[in-house]
Amino acid sequence: QLQLEESGGGLVQPGGSLRLSCAVSVESLDGYAIGWFRQAPGKEREEVSCISGNGDTTTYTDSVKGRFTFSRDDAKNTVTLQMNSLKPEDTGVYYCAVSSHLFWYCEGSQPFEYDFWGQGTQVTVSS
Repeated sequence: QLQLEESGGGLVQPGGSLRLSCAVSVESLDGYAIGWFRQAPGKEREEVSCISGNGDTTTYTDSVKGRFTFSRDDAKNTVTLQMNSLKPEDTGVYYCAVSSHLFWYCEGSQPFEYDFWGQGTQVTVSS
């Protein structure tokens, strides 16, 4: 049973930055796809970014391209999501998740494709 723990959320003004981290309790991240999702009040959980299980492909939803950067540190079994130029519409609870099913490709992945989830961290972008 993998455990994931997110950190780094908070309140930030529009245009500001936050860095989210997700620590995964696993011997190795090799072969696992990692996704960041967010859920705004009253909306469905949506994929923000993902890294495929082979580590070759990182994808972003259109609304965050050029602003968010997803990185992975296999030595520490940690992934981070650097979020810059934040907008009010980025507000929501952010979750990291691990999948053993998305080895080659993960763009447009859906929540049901992920096996393990963190508890989520709140991000609020407001002046």
